[in-house]
Amino acid sequence: MTVHTLAHGLGGSTDLPIPYTYALIGAAWTLTFTFALVAFAWRTPKFDAQRPGRALPGWVTRAVDAPTTRWVLAAAALLLTGWVAVAAFRGPQNAENPLPGVFYVLIWVGVVALSLVIGPVWRVLSPARAVHRFLGGRTLGGRYPERLGYWPAAAGLFAFVWLELASPDPGSLSAIRTWLLIYLAVTLAGTLWCGPRWNANADPFEVYSVVASRFSPLGRNPDGRVALGNPFNRLLTLPVRPGVVAVLSVLLGSTAFDSFSAMPQMRRFVDDVADSALAATALRTAGLLLFVGVVALTFSLAARCTGGVDARTRRELPGLLAHSLIPIVLGYVFAHYLTYLVERGQQTVYRLFGLDADVVYVLSMHPTLLATLKVGFVLLGHVAGVIAAHDRALTVLPRQHQLTGQLAMMLVMVGYTFTGLYLLFGG
Repeated sequence: MTVHTLAHGLGGSTDLPIPYTYALIGAAWTLTFTFALVAFAWRTPKFDAQRPGRALPGWVTRAVDAPTTRWVLAAAALLLTGWVAVAAFRGPQNAENPLPGVFYVLIWVGVVALSLVIGPVWRVLSPARAVHRFLGGRTLGGRYPERLGYWPAAAGLFAFVWLELASPDPGSLSAIRTWLLIYLAVTLAGTLWCGPRWNANADPFEVYSVVASRFSPLGRNPDGRVALGNPFNRLLTLPVRPGVVAVLSVLLGSTAFDSFSAMPQMRRFVDDVADSALAATALRTAGLLLFVGVVALTFSLAARCTGGVDARTRRELPGLLAHSLIPIVLGYVFAHYLTYLVERGQQTVYRLFGLDADVVYVLSMHPTLLATLKVGFVLLGHVAGVIAAHDRALTVLPRQHQLTGQLAMMLVMVGYTFTGLYLLFGG
């Protein structure tokens, strides 16, 4: 039985919009003022990936790294995977099944929230890593090609957002089960062949978790101790690998397209133009590709728009500045999916574990607070992105172009802010 749902595979958002004209103007001016402030008052780099944070007591690191802890967590990951599988195949084959909620809320949003708080949790929750550990950690001898970088993860993330936003029936239990089975088969095969390097580069959920964790105050010092530190220092630890801009473009572009596709004008356009489910899917797929492509193109061009660098450095600049997109992505994720995480997350947990409890609609009952939080998340994410990009530019751009070389990026980020808030509230 197919579960018919609306946006996100879970039903349309009931968040009430606020008048957004002042929000748009205020956000653009805030971003511009932030750039002017840091550009003229911030002349030397202040962030350093190697700068240690405040180390937590030694027993914290020992407990986290203890073999017993790792084995227990691996076993828990497999048990949880099995529980979800039983619920997916043996549970009610209708809207009461928890699988869509697990897939679209607990994994897609919940893992990001946990990663932002305590670090890359998918390394612990990954069933492929758990199986690999129980098999002794041995591999079949394959080597992960360095030139692939994050490109497989970018493809996997796009496959997820395509199912969520462009497929004919994103809430279909059979479609979600098929997606997850393919994901598990590919990820497990890659892990057994290449080992953890596959997970770190090609597993879409692990890469997403790592991306979110790079803005977490909790991390590791260079000596390996768990510590609390400046999130802007943590941002610089994002590995610069092929496909890193593609990963962040998929995350940011898909969230923007999600808002755009939910607008009544877009829905009417699809209904008027598409004469079949296949045509509607093709139209939404084209729109999703367009949004992702626009983010990738505008960011890459803005990063390269500077003088005084050679051709090789110009090609490297988008990757060197890619970490500045992380706060923006996180801002949009929480602005867009906060209600789903808090309220649909409760519902999913209750259904998954058979609990008889009522959902507390703490956000939907306070639309003004919710709208304020959404604007705040978007704005704070962009301000943090401007600060991160400026500090990095002071390191990677020639001194005589450190200001002018950032102007294009500033305009692009203002455009992201304006467009994002319009899409978020304009529907």
